[in-house]
Amino acid sequence: MAVSYKKLFHLLVDRDMTAVQLQQQAGYSANITTRLKKNAYISLESVEKICRALDCTLDDIVEFMPDDAEGKQYDA
Repeated sequence: MAVSYKKLFHLLVDRDMTAVQLQQQAGYSANITTRLKKNAYISLESVEKICRALDCTLDDIVEFMPDDAEGKQYDA
């Protein structure tokens, strides 16, 4: 299964917040921001920091997408 953080970035737009502002408020490194933008794995600890900073749940920021037979991700 692939992970998409599109919901997170939509939530940031809705809250008029930048990824850097979230990074500072949640207290994680710039590397995590880069990984989020690339839909790469981040630790559950980092996800928890984001959820606490935004007062939201995992479902509000992460979407799990199945891989197709060729290993490509479906676009949401």
